[in-house]
Amino acid sequence: MNRKRDGLCAAAALLACGLGSAVELAAGQGDVAFLLGGVKRIASPGIPGPLCVWGKDAFPVATAPAGGEVREPVVAAARLGKGRLVALGHTGYLDGGAFGVGDTSRLLANAVRWAAGRTDADGKPVRVGVHQQADLAALLAKQGMAVRAMDGADWAEKLAGFDVVCLQSTAPTTPARRAALGRFVEGGGGAVLAGLGWGWLQLNPGKDLLADHPGNLLLARAGIVWSDGYLTGGGAGGYEVAAPSDLAHAAGALDALAAHAEKKRTLSAGQLAQAGAVVSRTVRSLPPGEKLLDRLRALSGRYAAEAVPSHAKPLRQGDALQRVLLAWQLQEADKLPPEQVRAHPAAEVFPGAVPADAPRVTRTVEIDTAVPDWHSTGLYAAPGEVVTVELPAEAAKGGLALRLGAHKHGLWGKDVWRRCPSVLRVVPLAGRVTPAASAFGGLIYVDVPRGCALGRIGVTVAGAVEAPWYVHGRTSAAEWRKSLRSRPAPWAELATEKVILTVPSAEVRGLDDPNALMGFWDRVLDACAELACRPKRRPRPERYVADEQLTAGYMHAGYPIMTHLDAPRRMVDPEHMRTKGDWGLFHEMGHNHQSGDWTFAGTGEVTVNLFTLYVMETVCGRGPEAHGSLRADRREKMIRDHLAGGRDFEKWKQSPFLALLMYAQLRDAFGWEAYRKVFAEYRDLPRGQRPRSDEEKRDQWMVRFSRAVGRDLGPFFQAWGVPTSEKARASIADLPGWMPDGFPPKPQRP
Repeated sequence: MNRKRDGLCAAAALLACGLGSAVELAAGQGDVAFLLGGVKRIASPGIPGPLCVWGKDAFPVATAPAGGEVREPVVAAARLGKGRLVALGHTGYLDGGAFGVGDTSRLLANAVRWAAGRTDADGKPVRVGVHQQADLAALLAKQGMAVRAMDGADWAEKLAGFDVVCLQSTAPTTPARRAALGRFVEGGGGAVLAGLGWGWLQLNPGKDLLADHPGNLLLARAGIVWSDGYLTGGGAGGYEVAAPSDLAHAAGALDALAAHAEKKRTLSAGQLAQAGAVVSRTVRSLPPGEKLLDRLRALSGRYAAEAVPSHAKPLRQGDALQRVLLAWQLQEADKLPPEQVRAHPAAEVFPGAVPADAPRVTRTVEIDTAVPDWHSTGLYAAPGEVVTVELPAEAAKGGLALRLGAHKHGLWGKDVWRRCPSVLRVVPLAGRVTPAASAFGGLIYVDVPRGCALGRIGVTVAGAVEAPWYVHGRTSAAEWRKSLRSRPAPWAELATEKVILTVPSAEVRGLDDPNALMGFWDRVLDACAELACRPKRRPRPERYVADEQLTAGYMHAGYPIMTHLDAPRRMVDPEHMRTKGDWGLFHEMGHNHQSGDWTFAGTGEVTVNLFTLYVMETVCGRGPEAHGSLRADRREKMIRDHLAGGRDFEKWKQSPFLALLMYAQLRDAFGWEAYRKVFAEYRDLPRGQRPRSDEEKRDQWMVRFSRAVGRDLGPFFQAWGVPTSEKARASIADLPGWMPDGFPPKPQRP
């Protein structure tokens, strides 16, 4: 008998009691109640990613923290035609490791039954096809369902006879498989899919989540997609779940933001942040033609003028509608053909305007493709203007790309935007001639993939503006002073084969001696290579890039090293750098030379400063007191406080300058040569001898340094409270003992 229900609440209640009958599950607010029936907590396998939900027949089921008070969908569901879909925000939700966490198993069983459109308590079990998920098949079979594996290359041809199928979002890899699965669902079948947007992007560089992701090509028509980005991990206990807010659905959140702007609804600061984050992510994931885009277009006519972030007038989470509209504008600009791109109003604020009378030029630059990553051209793309890049015919399939702009990091997750959250444009150079344009403009680079074998090629760029560009050993100081430093682009570069500085042009207009400056920077890079025991000749130059706003920290390491805009003035001042140095700039370069083999937990911000100290000493002639925290009086106090506090290792790890004192004592006693010897030993270790755990890292560091200096450092490590194993200490007990003079210091009398 086929008995209809008004909503799903009754079915959810029956399932919760272990009772029930065959029902046709009806649409309504009871959907979420059914799916979360008996579910209070679910797993957070790995680092889940967010789902975007906007369709009229789609809805969030469970949300997870995404920063601050914001929660974004990690489970969502939708109707599509006569069928139903459930999407989960991590591939691990279908693996056995997640089943025992909280009520994850119950959620999966509920999802399968909901997608099937009926319960199985009348003796007619739900028929489930499971694709390459043996743990899930076993779980559902225990729930009384009729489960069959649907493996093999022809699995999509065997959907008939199932009520619902369960698979990873990447399984329908071909158009034929997606079409078969789409027909199955629209005809009344159900599907439960798990996926991870950011993980897929890492495994598929150069591809697009909306245009290429198999699951998104299927679910986008229902108004759900897996998005890029991360949710906050819930740890071993997973996520606590409850019925989601209406602000987790993008269409509802946009309506709420519009009502707030029109003073028809008042949203709290937390609600504004919630709605803004959900809609901003969704507008970056929408396929063309969605009705939500029409709504954004209409709102843009009224509020877009306010969507221009700057240092003086940033866009905060409370400016949620303006942030949403800016996100939409940026997404729309990225879709336009080059000739239709126009300068964004915020481009004049950052990265900056190009003088209208600046000559547009054509230049040919030689690119050595044996050197990977970014190749500077000394040219700049004006905002909203087309530049054309021409390659030799044989280079068109070499995987090269054009980068317009040096500021690669997006600010989407930041509470405050002091510039537009994305100002970079990357375009594949897949043909002999490639036109490109950016709404923000930027320095022009040719990006070379690793392993490229094209040799040296000439790349011609037309329609560009010249930028101040100094190349050490190739550009004369006289030529620089006469004309190059006055080139009109707003950003400049100073380059050697070892390091490149990308700074606002205003900072180099008065630079008279770039040769002395970049010679100094070469010595900095050579010093880092010396200490790390690496070749001074590098596979490609390191880079520093100054930015209005960073994704994290005051500066951060990487390629490029990022700094705020206060750093360039020091960075390009030869006298300042030579006599005072710069702890922060050297520190970040040190991170790029660290090794995890000799950096155990708690010392990531410690061993990096060995490089800072080394550069300060060998290049700038300054001792440890170059940093105020290492002055003699502070050093003594830190050590006494640490010893008086019981040599607490956890506190030691949380105090980078305290921990650095231990390393400084080794340098004072044995010199930098001891460090170079040990680092070289680590560099040459076979894979099987490298430390595999934190305990092994501490043991090996103590033992290898002891052997290098011929002294037993076991008691020294114990005096500091740094744990090592008895076995490791016994292995060096044959060496003469050692302890720094006056250490540990005697307790002071009260």
